[in-house]
Amino acid sequence: MANPHHRKKHKEHLRQFQQSRDNFTKDVKGKATNIFAIVGAVIGLAISYFATQGSLIWIIVGTIAGAGIGYLFGYNIDKSTSKK
Repeated sequence: MANPHHRKKHKEHLRQFQQSRDNFTKDVKGKATNIFAIVGAVIGLAISYFATQGSLIWIIVGTIAGAGIGYLFGYNIDKSTSKK
């Protein structure tokens, strides 16, 4: 037979868990802009290296363009998550 007197303790525990999870998601320490800028730079470097067969000028341009696109993408992600 069920014991309904235990249900109150269970609900209180769930409420505490929900509050701790909400506090964890609010305190984000890292930013997506840095990560996406680095990943974009690496991808831009790889694409420009293979596309231009090792031309140094175009590798630098591709790396900067990839980093810029990655930064903008990460900035949009950070902006959309901070609105919640």
